This record gives sequence, C-alpha cells and structure tokens, in this order.
Amino acid sequence: MLSVIILAAGQGTRMYSHAPKILHQVVGKPIIHHVLDAALALDPQEVVTVISPHVCKSSVVEERAVKVAIQEHPRGTGDAVKAGLSQLSDSQGDVLIVCGDTPLIQVDELVHLLAEHRLHPENSISVLGMRLSDPRQYGRIVADGKNLNCIVEYKDATDTERQINLCNTGIIITSIATLKNLLPKLTCDNSAQEYYLTDIIELANKQSINRYVVESKNPDLFHGVNNRVELAIAERQYQAILRDKIMRSGVTLLDPDTIYFNHDTIIGKDTTIYPNVFFGEEVVVGEGATIYPSCYLVKTRLGNQTKIGPFAHLREYTILEDNAEVGNFVEVKKSTLGKAAKAKHLAYLGDAMIGAKANIGAGVITCNYDGIGKHQTIIGERAFIGSNSSLIAPVSIGEDAVVGAGSAITKDVPSQALGIARSRQEIRLNWTKSFHQNYKKN
Repeated sequence: MLSVIILAAGQGTRMYSHAPKILHQVVGKPIIHHVLDAALALDPQEVVTVISPHVCKSSVVEERAVKVAIQEHPRGTGDAVKAGLSQLSDSQGDVLIVCGDTPLIQVDELVHLLAEHRLHPENSISVLGMRLSDPRQYGRIVADGKNLNCIVEYKDATDTERQINLCNTGIIITSIATLKNLLPKLTCDNSAQEYYLTDIIELANKQSINRYVVESKNPDLFHGVNNRVELAIAERQYQAILRDKIMRSGVTLLDPDTIYFNHDTIIGKDTTIYPNVFFGEEVVVGEGATIYPSCYLVKTRLGNQTKIGPFAHLREYTILEDNAEVGNFVEVKKSTLGKAAKAKHLAYLGDAMIGAKANIGAGVITCNYDGIGKHQTIIGERAFIGSNSSLIAPVSIGEDAVVGAGSAITKDVPSQALGIARSRQEIRLNWTKSFHQNYKKN
C-alpha cells in the first residue's frame, strides 16, 4: 500500500506575489497541479497535500481526489509531514513524501524510486538524490555508494560538505510506522530553528534502520521554484520537454525555441508550425495543418489541413473544420468556419457560424456586440462577403449569397441574393480646382 504526502506549505516570500507560490503556473498549469497529477498517476491509496492556512483549498485541489492538511505555523518540513500524517486514514504501508514546488516532476522517476525502495528491507528509508553540476543551496547527501549516511541542509553544511554535488530532491519514501517512530524525536537545533525532515536519516542511523539513496537519471527534473527567476527556468525546461515530445510525434517546428505550448496542447502529425507561435489552453490541432508565424491560439480546435496566419489571433471556442483558412491579422472568437471556408486577411469574426467554402473578404467585421449583449451572425455555404463589410448581428446571410463590398448589413440576405447597403457614389467634375481656389480665399 502506498500513500503520498505533498509538502506545499512554504510561504513563497521570494516570489513577491499576492498569489501563493504553488499556484503560479508553468506551461499553463499551477505548480502544485503538476505535482498532484504525478502523485495520482501512481494510483496511491491516499494523497494528502499540506498547505498553509492562507491558501485556498479549492484552488489547490480543484476536482482531484486528494485530502488537504493545514500546517498552522511554518515550523519546517518535519512538522509539515506530521500534519500530513494526521490526515492519513491508514497506519499501514509506505508513504512517499514529495515537495510541492517541483513542477517538472515526472512519474517515471517516482516509479523508479518505488521499485528500488521495494528491493530493500521493510521499514527502510530511501531518498531520491540528484547529482548537479551547480548544486547551489540544495541539501547535500552524504553517502557511501547507495548507503545513505545523512542529509545536511546547505545552511548547516561545512565547506567540505558543500563540495558534494549529490543533492537532496526532497523526495523520500519509508513506512508510515517508521515516520511515526522518528518524527517525534526531531529537534529544531539548527540555524533555521525548524524541524527538518532530513534529520530522520541521522535518527534512523542511530536505530540501525536501513537508509539508501537512489540517484535520479534526470536530475534537472527536481529543481524547486522559489522565485520568479526559477519560475522562468522551469518554464524553459518544461517547454523543451514539450517541444521534444511534439516533434517526435511527427510535427515540424521550424524554430522550436520560439514556439510555446500549453501542458494540454495536442498537435496532429505532419503539421508545420512556423516561429513565434503561442498556444494557450485547450488547443487541438489536426493533421497536416500549417500555422504561420506570430499566431496566438487559445481554446481552439483546428481540423486537418487547416492554415492559420501569419499574425492570426484565434480566441476561445473557435473551430476550424478541415481545409479552412484564417490569414493575416484575422481575429476569431466563439466562431466556427466550415470546411474550406476562408477569411484570408484583416477580419474580425465573433459569434459567427460560417458555412463550408464561404469566403470572407478583407476588412469584414461581424458586429456581435450591441453594448449590452452578444448576437450571432450566420453565413451560409459558399457565401461571398465583400471587403470592408459590416454584418450587424443578429443577421443571416444565405447560401451562395453575395454581400457587396463596403456594405453595412442589418437585415438577412436570402440565399443566392445580392445584399448591398451603401451610399451611391457621386462624381463632381472639375471639383478639385474650385476646392483649391476656395481654400486659398479662406
């Protein structure tokens, strides 16, 4: 049996933010949710997240089946684990302890730790270590091979100990019984005057409890986020993971470092993405699509063989069916373009249903907002909307209908009809000469 305790009660003061550190986002997902989802993927009996009393429980948990424990006062990781243990309903089995500020954590690494731990005697302690070229201020692991002697927090480490590059990830697994035995013996006799969870290693040594270190194969996955610089580093590292995964699935990224994905982005094979494209949440792209430079997409679904951009903005609830095209400087919101429909340049389409093979000319606007509410525009299949036309919703344009360029349409246009709503053009001969003469007199 396995339970998981996630330590997420840190104050996060170095973020200089009104928002709790664990709710800051990496690849569009709160830090704590990355950790929770990795823990839940292990299919544990229980997951308990330890938070401070200032954090909103519902924001941390959302719809996840996890418990929440409150660490009333910031008295260190050992005290936080005590709070987590108090919420476990069972006193049997192992408990995995994970830091809540490590958004790059991967399930495979946790599975590897669990497998190694189960090779050792019951009630032993296993710690996941990471060997870093730049150990910074991480706690150092003092070990003889796989046998763990102690973990020294950076603040309390000697100069010699700080030369060690095997560092503590903060991930520990042991039995619930062992924790209940050792935690009451912790003291706060250290520079921070806190109860360090890592001190249970030394206590276990005194009781001849077996202690092991399992070295991570991917040490860069366990960097904690404590400030905005580390948040940016985590974002960069996670983006690299997503780009690699997407390219290996059959997608061409012409300049990967300039393309930003969300954690839930789905891209079909044989799609090509040009530089400077940003994907917000809930974007699904079909196969063989082309996304040209400098596009922004959020809550959008693109069909197969669609073409977007350059400089297109596809907002929430946009759907492009197969072979549809949205071109230069086109903004689309809450609209559907049917198969092979086109809006090639300089248009705004909001709250619109656009039929298959319809053509939207340059400068067309669906005027969906009247100052109070939103209204829908319906454009039939194969309709042609001339340039610089305003379709003032609610309005319907029928199949095979044509709207003359420069029209302001306020009434429905029937199928196969021509709709024009503009002033007649006037020609005044010799007007320029008289205009300049009058201008000079004045």
